[in-house]
Amino acid sequence: MTGAIAPPAGGDLSFGYRDGVAPMMGMLVAIGVVELAVTHVLLAIWHPWIAILLSLVTLIGLGWIVRAIVAMPHRPVLLNTDRLVMRVGTLRSVEIPLGQIAGLRASWDAAAIKDRSVLNLALLAYPNVVVDLRAPLPGRRGIVAIAHRLDDPAAFAAALERLGARG
Repeated sequence: MTGAIAPPAGGDLSFGYRDGVAPMMGMLVAIGVVELAVTHVLLAIWHPWIAILLSLVTLIGLGWIVRAIVAMPHRPVLLNTDRLVMRVGTLRSVEIPLGQIAGLRASWDAAAIKDRSVLNLALLAYPNVVVDLRAPLPGRRGIVAIAHRLDDPAAFAAALERLGARG
């Protein structure tokens, strides 16, 4: 692999995504809290037990989202001379050998991101990085690209290029 750089002493280059993804998820939590309060009060008037059950399910869902947001700084996207690990909190993680990366897409439209063969790890935010793969990932969907919203997409692109993984 010509032009490859050695990773830092820790072994991996890391790229955060919290600043781009967490605010939208935080808004989802805020909306969920309002929905929880309104629904609980209205439903408690007629069906108290259903209100309690629905509130419990909503609280579990909100806790799951908050847990994912809290995990984001501790689970960054990782890149080293062998692999790229794209992840978003505790929700999803995909490991890709560097040899399977075809390149970094320069532009894309909303329809391309919504395509079933694109794994969108940006969640509620609009992605600023799309990694194209040489072959589909194993699985039913046949993932051929991974989209994400990184805090520093330029540094990520430069690191991929230095490692020889850009097509």
